[in-house]
Amino acid sequence: MRADKTVLRGGAINSEWPFHKEDSMFVRAALTLALFAAGPALAGAPKLERTWLTQGFANPEGVAAAPDGALFISNVNGEGGARDGNGFISRVSKSGEILDLKFIEGLDAPKGMAVHDGLLYVADIDIVRIFDAATGAALDGAPIEGAQFLNDVTVWQDDVFVSDSGTGRVWRFTGTSIDLWREGAELQGVNGLTGAGEKMFISTMTSGSLFEATAAGGWRKIASGMENADGVGVIDGKRGGFLVSAWPGKIHHVSRKGAVTTIIDTMDAKIFQNDLTMIDGIVIVPNWEPGTVTAWRVRK
Repeated sequence: MRADKTVLRGGAINSEWPFHKEDSMFVRAALTLALFAAGPALAGAPKLERTWLTQGFANPEGVAAAPDGALFISNVNGEGGARDGNGFISRVSKSGEILDLKFIEGLDAPKGMAVHDGLLYVADIDIVRIFDAATGAALDGAPIEGAQFLNDVTVWQDDVFVSDSGTGRVWRFTGTSIDLWREGAELQGVNGLTGAGEKMFISTMTSGSLFEATAAGGWRKIASGMENADGVGVIDGKRGGFLVSAWPGKIHHVSRKGAVTTIIDTMDAKIFQNDLTMIDGIVIVPNWEPGTVTAWRVRK
């Protein structure tokens, strides 16, 4: 299903349909993001250069790479904990064109997603829904007993992990079983999960912390103070570090030594910065409000 959409690339708007009245919020959002994208990089932190911004979504929250090179975007389409059956998954090209607005329908409040071995895993309140990533066909889901607010999903060490913000727990799917991987007071409001090689990076909303777990069992706090932290992206290269979104409207850079610098702040403009995900060096961020998805390139 095609969507009435507008794709903004760089500083120009490329529209296939005339603007409607509700597009005024999108235009304000685009202009606000353009100001931040054009601003100078702060000392020691990278600059984010916007490559595209697409409207037409309904409370978008999560992103995952599809096997064919497209992107999956989860749309909560309502309250984050509502069991209303109107959530859906969109397919979007890497250049921001909506290919199929409702590729998968009938979910409640889909959030984080990951693709593993041809399957799409979607966190949906208290169940991990599983689909054929190529066709969108629904397969058996995986309910998690006691889960309250499943949030993000990642693949690490050939297993699938999902965070439960409501209980401060992280669960692991080994392919044949589901087990509790980690819980504790420091994981209150656990949100973002990103597996990268021998390490997994975990963000929390309550303390706004970024943690590092290693395949050998290591655990350490990298940084804190990023209230309502959401998605985590790993920046490669000499300077490296991390990007951490905070859903009310911020994107932070975290150095390898744990120094936190806010490089995007759209809170006053009411532009949310949700589950930041890095795919092939591009930073993809759903904006729950005003219903857009923004792509950025990291300039060091």
